[in-house]
Order: sequence, then C-alpha cells, then structure tokens
Amino acid sequence: MTFGFAPSDAASLPESSTPAEMSADSAHRLARMLEPSEWSAAGIPLLRNPREIVSGLHFRHQPTPATAVVAVLDPDERLRASASFSRRATATDGWIFRNALLAQLRRVIPHDLRRRTPVRTAVLLYCRDGDARWTQEDGAWMWGLRDACTLHGLRCGAYITLTRDGWQVLGEGRGGRRPSTGSQPEAFTGIDPPAPRTGGAASDVLRRAAAR
Repeated sequence: MTFGFAPSDAASLPESSTPAEMSADSAHRLARMLEPSEWSAAGIPLLRNPREIVSGLHFRHQPTPATAVVAVLDPDERLRASASFSRRATATDGWIFRNALLAQLRRVIPHDLRRRTPVRTAVLLYCRDGDARWTQEDGAWMWGLRDACTLHGLRCGAYITLTRDGWQVLGEGRGGRRPSTGSQPEAFTGIDPPAPRTGGAASDVLRRAAAR
C-alpha cells in the first residue's frame, strides 16, 4: 500500500490559536483517524461483489468530488437505504465526519441498537480529487464510519474511494477503472431499493462545522 498525505489542517485554526492549542488540536484529529493497516486488522467484512455495489451507488447518486455516499446493506447485500451529501467542513476530523454520517443514517433507516448483534452493514463511498493513494482524509472518514455504525447499531462495512483512477476498496486491494470521477453512470439492473435521500441533516452538520 502506498501512502499519501492530506493537506495540513493548521490553516483552518483561528489565527489567535497558540502553538500549544494547535498542537493539541492536531493530536486530537490524528487520534480520530485510521490507517489502512488498522482498518484491515479491524475485521471489516468483505463485499461479495464490490463492483456491483459501486456501480449501483454511482448510478443512483452520480457523485462528484467531495461527495460522500453512505449505504446500508442487508445480509444478502441488497441495498436498503442510501444517501449522499457534500463535504463542507474545512477540517479533516473524524468526529465531524462521524456526526455527518450518523445524522444521515438516522434520516434514512431506523437504528438496530436493540439487536444483540448487527445484521445490517453500512458502507461508505467517497468521491474525491487526487489519486487512489490513502490520505489522512480517508483515515478520518474510516474512523467516522466505524463510530457512526457503532452508534446506529450497524456493522461497519467497506470504505470505498472514487477518484480519477477508478474505485478502490481501501484495505482490501480490490478496485477497478470504472466507474471513476470522470465516467458516465452505467445502466444498473440490480434490485431497486427505496429511493435514496440526499442532503439534509448531514450537510447541515458539515456546514455548521465549517462556519466555526
């Protein structure tokens, strides 16, 4: 795995921040981030047919860079709910991403917190600029997805990036050239799920965070 690095978030801090405050803020953000090795060791369930999932979400939501698509799958990997929203936060922080994902999950599907073990799985497709290498932004989305799933009673599923190079399931080494950020949506013949919802509370969470 080749590692990449996201731009520093220091510029998003107030100019009046002291060096100690900036250092503490950076440390907290780094703690809310997962690297590919940590993600692989977490036992994330493998998708049986990742290309079908990616193609279906790309067809339904047609994401552009800085768009996240969160989807909930049943035990047979049928799509039960999905939602897309744009990242508006300037900070790369897993806590902000977690809150945005959790807000959207609460809008589109009831929680499973009463179950002893989760039966449904949430996956995240994130469309971004750049190449397919892991970035700190990816690490923050991974942390956010894992935490949001715990708080909504779901299994944490795959984290998938969609870039100019195509799509990639991070931590698994599986991917393909189509779809990509520049490709047209392909006709999808899978079982139609409930209509996906977009925007809403998650976008509001990110917008408020960016305004801080």
